[in-house]
Amino acid sequence: MIELRHLRCFVAVAEELSFRRAAERVHVDQSPLSRTIRDLESDLGVLLFARTPRTLRLTPAGETLLQEVRELFIRLEGAKRRARETDARYRAPLRLGIADGLAQPRLLECLARWRHVAPHTPLEITDMRAPDLADALRGEELDVGISFGVAHEEAIVQEPAWSYAAAALLHVEHELASRATLTISEVSAYPMIAYHPKHKPGLRRQLDEIVQRHTASPTLAGQASSLTGLMNQVGAGIGVGLIDVGHLDVFCRANLIVVPLRDDPASITTYLLHKRPRAQLPIALERFFTHAKSMN
Repeated sequence: MIELRHLRCFVAVAEELSFRRAAERVHVDQSPLSRTIRDLESDLGVLLFARTPRTLRLTPAGETLLQEVRELFIRLEGAKRRARETDARYRAPLRLGIADGLAQPRLLECLARWRHVAPHTPLEITDMRAPDLADALRGEELDVGISFGVAHEEAIVQEPAWSYAAAALLHVEHELASRATLTISEVSAYPMIAYHPKHKPGLRRQLDEIVQRHTASPTLAGQASSLTGLMNQVGAGIGVGLIDVGHLDVFCRANLIVVPLRDDPASITTYLLHKRPRAQLPIALERFFTHAKSMN
């Protein structure tokens, strides 16, 4: 049976036209190399080399075999390269970090549909705090993050994925609860529950920007470290809050009511984050970003 080692030895002898030089090239002794070539000729049933005491040259059969084997090795190396690229691209999981307690319908749909979009690229999902997300991306412990945003830094790229309208979150007995719509100015006239900047930096920044377009000094009645924490404080009647309507489809409370805002624009954005690459983004990561943005 002809093996690749036979063909590699043949190519070395054919290109060097010297058993001594070919033996040095493939790191074997000259006698085993000569025996390998004789075995190859015996298996093929042809002479590959015309031998004289002082010269060695290829026969026509040897010339043909050399051309074919060179093309075979090129195809073999191409197949090995493509197999490695496919394994790296599709078999390694995409490491995804989700911060801010996100549970929006678009996020859930994004994750569910990814199995159909890229069935060979599984997701490895980690829930974490927003401040830890940037550290994990920077340290290459994650490939991509999903969050309301983190503090700006050059090492981390933050791209908008989708947005939900902002709405007022009120206790059902609050005096504004009977209104069909509200403005930010009307909501911020009452004590508000804000997100803690240490725990929800992106969400706090976005909501501060919305409120500060309408009032310079809102009254803060408390701070929440999570979406459920916000609901608990509003439900306890401590103050009013702002929330993205996406989470209202997931978190429903009988003692809370949501009133749409008629300010334009008043929306909350969810971001895709990744470490700034030195070159082009990996194909799997680009594909996930394109898929996630299609949810908007």
